[in-house]
Amino acid sequence: MKNAIYAVLACLLFTLNIHSQEISDTKFGKGLINFTAKDSSFSVKFAPRIQFRSFTSWDYDGENYEDLEQAFLIRRARLKFDGWAVTPKLKYKIELGLSNNDIGGANEYTGNSPRYILDAVLKWNFYENFELWAGQTKLPGNVERVISSGNLQFIDRSILNSRFNLDRDIGLQLHHKINLGENFVIKEKFALSQGEGRNIVVGNIGGLKYTGRLEFLPFGEFTKGGDYSQADLQREETPKLMLGAVYDFNDDAVRTRSNQGSFMAFDDGSLYMTDISTFFVDAVFKYQGFSFMTEYANREASEPLAMQPGETDFAEYVVAEGNAFNIQAGYLFDNNYEIAARYSSNDFNEVTNLLGLEEYTLGGSKYIVGHKLKVQADLNYSRQDGMSNYIAFRFGFDFHF
Repeated sequence: MKNAIYAVLACLLFTLNIHSQEISDTKFGKGLINFTAKDSSFSVKFAPRIQFRSFTSWDYDGENYEDLEQAFLIRRARLKFDGWAVTPKLKYKIELGLSNNDIGGANEYTGNSPRYILDAVLKWNFYENFELWAGQTKLPGNVERVISSGNLQFIDRSILNSRFNLDRDIGLQLHHKINLGENFVIKEKFALSQGEGRNIVVGNIGGLKYTGRLEFLPFGEFTKGGDYSQADLQREETPKLMLGAVYDFNDDAVRTRSNQGSFMAFDDGSLYMTDISTFFVDAVFKYQGFSFMTEYANREASEPLAMQPGETDFAEYVVAEGNAFNIQAGYLFDNNYEIAARYSSNDFNEVTNLLGLEEYTLGGSKYIVGHKLKVQADLNYSRQDGMSNYIAFRFGFDFHF
């Protein structure tokens, strides 16, 4: 895989050298390379990006600050390719991760190899408003997860997303859109996937995973896909609203968080399997610089306690059941500074018995070239039943060709 990445970079550098004396009409934020074949047989856009982060955190018991920690890291570093082939109705997307956060999680089910591939998917508009997707990409889950990590109004996603999101998987998806009257739009998205997450090389382990998302846009579509980009950078001239609902069923799931979390492997090499259902409802609203998003998540398992074979009194694994809630809002000023606030809560049970977690976040952003070049900071206050409170200050920037 490393050799393949090096080969891709070498080809891109060669292309840049060939065209180094030419003047392109592209600009920053629209991709480092935008190329269409002379015979119009394909197109490609290449857009690398990085996210730098600084974290400072400490515990607070009401009187004293303890365990001060500080760290710098490259949260994300990625190479993104997209375009079309043969016809504009056949699109593709490839996204590779390079940072430790992107490629971590290697295990026997990924061939003990780094997980470089984030997205590798074809999208075929085969008839009117029907589009068939095939490959590995994000499932049509909660809106906060489907929104790109480069299009957030805070340093990172909420604690709801950290335990309940569906993330990426390998399989098929069908997307469709219905226009009712002048403005009302309904979007349906269905997925049939393997159910174990991304970059699995050993084939399907448990059963299959079934995901459906339904969206209602009563006031028409958002400008430039703004329902899947946080902050109202387009300053919607009329109110725009998206209401969504998701149901996901993972048949014979083998991981503690459906297709995420730990594989429930026993000492004898067998895997525990149980049916896991996840439900989301969410909403996005934007109008003249004001943005609002809220989500609710629920997860249940048919048999949440994974017992070692022959044992009855100790659970080796506990499926992350429970509920979570997130609400956030922001306002974008005329100078492209934004202030935003968020409240999130998790109430779920896992191996750590993490219950009753709440987080309050206050953030600020400066959008220099939209989400492609921005500087952000936020202050987080978290509290949990029976534990000391936690405070974190985060700062960083996004740079995305």
